[in-house]
Amino acid sequence: MPFTDAPGARVYWKRDGRDDAPALVLLNSIGTDMDLWDGVMPLLREYFALLRIDTRGHGASCTEPGDMSLAMLAGDVLAVADAAGIGRFALAGVSLGGMIGMELALRAPERLSDLALICTSATMDAASWSDRIAKVRAEGMAAIAELAMGRFLSDAAPPAIWQSVRRQLLAMEAEGYAGCGAAIRDMDLSGRIAGIACPTLVITGTRDTSTPLAGHGEHLLAHIPGAEHRALDAAHLAPLEAPEALAGALLSFLQVQTHG
Repeated sequence: MPFTDAPGARVYWKRDGRDDAPALVLLNSIGTDMDLWDGVMPLLREYFALLRIDTRGHGASCTEPGDMSLAMLAGDVLAVADAAGIGRFALAGVSLGGMIGMELALRAPERLSDLALICTSATMDAASWSDRIAKVRAEGMAAIAELAMGRFLSDAAPPAIWQSVRRQLLAMEAEGYAGCGAAIRDMDLSGRIAGIACPTLVITGTRDTSTPLAGHGEHLLAHIPGAEHRALDAAHLAPLEAPEALAGALLSFLQVQTHG
């Protein structure tokens, strides 16, 4: 099982797809792991060298306690890409994954060929995240599980998926969630994203109450030069609610020629 050591963390990752194809890195949201992409993987495998990463403190990745920053999480992605032998890559990130992607596009533009920002934002309410972090650190994951689930999925999500996501959320290390929550609380992307130079696709979910088009996606579209937009019939975790539509949007954006 591939792990890469980064400062204060051990990061778990998986290679998939075709080694001779363009590289695509897939990043998960806070509170989920690389399994978030399971429904999309069969639709992308044929066209990409896929690299999935468990964000530090999530899934099989471990981390030291304490607050994290987007710069730290972006550094983890580069360390894993280096370990996997991937130089230049496209990146698709959901929520926190998209925030990490924006940080990467600004910090290491030579590494990123394309950026797909899925149900994400350059600015979140810092006060509400401070409250959530304090609650998790004091009372554990169960204290915020219902709040998070209400934002993650809509009523259209199959019960089995809902139960699986909730189980995963409750099982994760509270400190991993809190540390990554601090990266969201403290991010300073809003005034910097005009510097993103690679082709960018902003994907919003019509049922997403956490980072909807209004106030979030529209800010990305207004400030990232040349950014394109696709709306999917999904809540915040679009890979779970709309895997086919999401895969189609990614393939179209990355100009992959599919068969039939």
